[in-house]
Amino acid sequence: MIRLGAGSPERIVAVGAHCDDIAIGAGGTLLTVCLARPGVRVDALVLSGGGGEREREERAALAAFCPGADLRLTVLKLPDGRMPAHWEEAKAAVEELRERTEPELVLSPRTDDAHQDHRGLAKLMTTAFRDHLVLRYEIVKWDGDLGRPTAYQPLSEDVAEEKVRLLQEHYPSQRHRPWYDREAFLGLARIRGIECHARYAEAFDVAKLTLNLGG
Repeated sequence: MIRLGAGSPERIVAVGAHCDDIAIGAGGTLLTVCLARPGVRVDALVLSGGGGEREREERAALAAFCPGADLRLTVLKLPDGRMPAHWEEAKAAVEELRERTEPELVLSPRTDDAHQDHRGLAKLMTTAFRDHLVLRYEIVKWDGDLGRPTAYQPLSEDVAEEKVRLLQEHYPSQRHRPWYDREAFLGLARIRGIECHARYAEAFDVAKLTLNLGG
């Protein structure tokens, strides 16, 4: 068990407030882990978009972003932009997720994300997964809320390109958005790569990390 440390996970939890959040924020990381560790278990929870086109997109996308993984995805129907008003439902879903898995890695939104749905889910994760390594992903948006990340997952050029291709392929409902394009996704990955001496990377905030320097 890794417990607040970095290593090669066998069980991952990935959560998003909306369909496409996980793929945008941590799709490259999921690809990297799943390609390296066939059979890794991925428990994913998305709070909104259930029962329609968005859920169909999400199921196809996460299957592609988690090749060879034991993927278990739940998509709820909470209204987009209204998570604070549905706190009890969101909390119950996160607690149920916690009860069914003991992950070595948790992928979550940032607690200081400008979007209230992202921020609310992130705060729930800190109470349910207290002793786990939680990497809080970033999503570029109009609000200009990108911060100074504390952890990086370098991405190979092939993985970075595949992430962008899968985002464009599996979320046609989002293609009309002005920020949803190749330049935005690869541009941020290139900047984060510069910050960690890699070509591309995804970046995360980490609240707590246990070191094992003498191990």
